[in-house]
Amino acid sequence: MASTRLCLSYTAAVVAKGGLPSLPGGLYPGYLDSQPGSLRGTISVGIDATDLFDRYEEEYEDVSGSGFPQIEINKMHISQSIEAPLTASDTAILSGSLSTQNGNGGGSINFALRRVTSAKGWGELEFGAGDLQGPLFGLKLFRNLTPRCFVTTNCALQFSSRGIRPGLTTVLARNLDKNTVGYLQWRWGIQSAMNTSIVRDTKTSHFTVALQLGIPHSFALISYQHKFQDDDQTRVKGSLKAGFFGTVVEYGAERKISRHSVLGAAVSVGVPQGVSLKVKLNRASQTYFFPIHLTDQLLPSAVFYATVGPLVLYFALHRLKELEELEKQRESTATNILQKKQEAEAAVQLMQESVRRIIEAEESRMGLIIVNAWYGKFVNDKSKKSEKVKVIDVTVPLQCLVKDSKLILTEASKAGLPGFYDPCVGEEKNLKVLYQFRGVLHQVMALDSETLRIPKQSHRIDTDG
Repeated sequence: MASTRLCLSYTAAVVAKGGLPSLPGGLYPGYLDSQPGSLRGTISVGIDATDLFDRYEEEYEDVSGSGFPQIEINKMHISQSIEAPLTASDTAILSGSLSTQNGNGGGSINFALRRVTSAKGWGELEFGAGDLQGPLFGLKLFRNLTPRCFVTTNCALQFSSRGIRPGLTTVLARNLDKNTVGYLQWRWGIQSAMNTSIVRDTKTSHFTVALQLGIPHSFALISYQHKFQDDDQTRVKGSLKAGFFGTVVEYGAERKISRHSVLGAAVSVGVPQGVSLKVKLNRASQTYFFPIHLTDQLLPSAVFYATVGPLVLYFALHRLKELEELEKQRESTATNILQKKQEAEAAVQLMQESVRRIIEAEESRMGLIIVNAWYGKFVNDKSKKSEKVKVIDVTVPLQCLVKDSKLILTEASKAGLPGFYDPCVGEEKNLKVLYQFRGVLHQVMALDSETLRIPKQSHRIDTDG
């Protein structure tokens, strides 16, 4: 599809999809979307899956392999464009496209030169040719009338075997307030029509209402999009479009799945169009679009599967991605734990002689002897018996900290103590100590960041019980 024809039908096409962007300062949408040196592309693959819901069994009784639904790719479109700045005010644009549908296809190539004439306007000349259509000549002009109002005019001459087909499109737009833009469009020649639309775009929502009178299509449209304020930039949208061609209800959602990728899906239900599922992936400046036609009729089963299927698939893939990231985190954590464990074991080896002397001194005066000490995650709940216990023996490091028959640990994580390490990163940990003081056994369990002072009378084990 030639880029001039895209420009000529810009407003109607975008309104039909659910809205026009709100632009500050009254700039024409196509101008701001053109970034110098940018490469843009679109790949669209149309899939005919009507055999899943509209099978005629009597026609396939004698056909081999008729037990499986026939899913076909019935159309495909590929387009690419690149823009390169020539000077501070001149930009060259080269674009091309290939299309095929039901075995018939064609292509086109276009070249455009845009010049910024002043701070208030610019102009663009375009030349194109294709095997289905003849040569194409286009002229586009943009002008800011006031700081809040602009006008753009597109003229085109399409040469074909039927003669010259002229086209003219004029768009007048005005910023009604900070977040609202009104558009008036008049299109003559190729699909003549008059269109008016109001677009309100805020931080949390996008609302569009439009009315078009034209040949062959006249319609009214209303659409709403809610923007969630989360890291994934989730958006939920719905629209209603009614006209001489019928009525279409469309709803869907899109979400950011990676730094440069946005995945979206929408269900279209209409008369006489039927039910379709549209899947779109935006990856950087590339767009991949997969319209899947499910049925020509309004079948509840088709609507159900078109709605639930993508949700189930998305959450399954999302969960799989979470598990992969968790596994990578565990591998990284395991490597770090192993390193910390080796450092702790080396520290414990160096403590052995000091601990021996401390124990001898404490035994001589019946002082504080650490019998056993464990640090980590303890599982006491019977419902969690299958969960792995992650504790380490810290008897030697704790005995090394005993001074004058006292042990005092401050209000901080014990993982930083000499001879300690964190055996379960990110999980709740405790310190359990069994010690002997004055020949009597004592026991205490403290939270990881809790202050601990021993010995204490409250820690004493009641041997009578």
